[in-house]
Amino acid sequence: MSTTLTTATPSALVPPARPPRRRTGKTIAVTIAAYAVAVIFLLPYVEMVLVAGRPANELLDPTYFPQHFTFKNFTTLWSSGGLGGNIATSLEIAAGATLLVLIVALPAAYYTARRKFRGRTLFLLLVLATQMFQPAAMLVGLQREFTDFQLPSPTISLILIDAGFNMAFAVWILNAFFSSIPVELEEAAMVDGCSRVRAMFRITLPLAAPGIVTALIFTFISAWNEFLVALTLSLGSEPSKMPLTVAVNNFIGQYSIDWGHLFAASVIATVPVVILFALIERRVVGGLTAGAVK
Repeated sequence: MSTTLTTATPSALVPPARPPRRRTGKTIAVTIAAYAVAVIFLLPYVEMVLVAGRPANELLDPTYFPQHFTFKNFTTLWSSGGLGGNIATSLEIAAGATLLVLIVALPAAYYTARRKFRGRTLFLLLVLATQMFQPAAMLVGLQREFTDFQLPSPTISLILIDAGFNMAFAVWILNAFFSSIPVELEEAAMVDGCSRVRAMFRITLPLAAPGIVTALIFTFISAWNEFLVALTLSLGSEPSKMPLTVAVNNFIGQYSIDWGHLFAASVIATVPVVILFALIERRVVGGLTAGAVK
């Protein structure tokens, strides 16, 4: 009795290719709507760039595009406007507030996620309640308080205020991330000889990286764009030491507005945030959608 062995050909092992999806009317309508929304949101930025490139004698022209595009508004900002000092101040404030939020929110969120202590829910609700208070409603009290403290510069005051108003968001999103990570992973690492702190740094924090990045980027952008408190606490400071948002506002005078420099400074203020968000957009989206699917 003979046995015949058959060998599968490579073509038999390869699954058949899926037929291309046909675009339905619903898909086309959603795509068109998405592009329309994107154009609506991009048009103000395009207008901002075009006005920043207009010469002074063409600002009142009814045309959408300038006849002679110029970079004079951008160059004069750096040569005589002292914009470099304003950018450095805003970076110092945003980076300082982000670092302070990271130092405080990480251990607070980790402890509330891993320990079921009495009053845990009340503590998280109190943290969330701080989001109900807006800086505009507390502006007079904040200005009086930090004036009485006699801090060496408004930059320190702004770092503390921006960190305080963004702390609740960071604690809640990090608490959700730490809670979604199985505690058995840390216990297995501790069985292998790791301490709890080392297990947290080696196991938990890398897994929670999308949430950490999301909390940090939103804190940075919020501190970078903050204007009202910065304007109040920066009164009397040197123009080159003011935050960038306050420096941009200085181009609006009582009787006239320097439109060219105003829009040029706005473009420069937008570029760092756009670049930063583009670099970590995937992690931010992952952080915001984490836990949506179980």
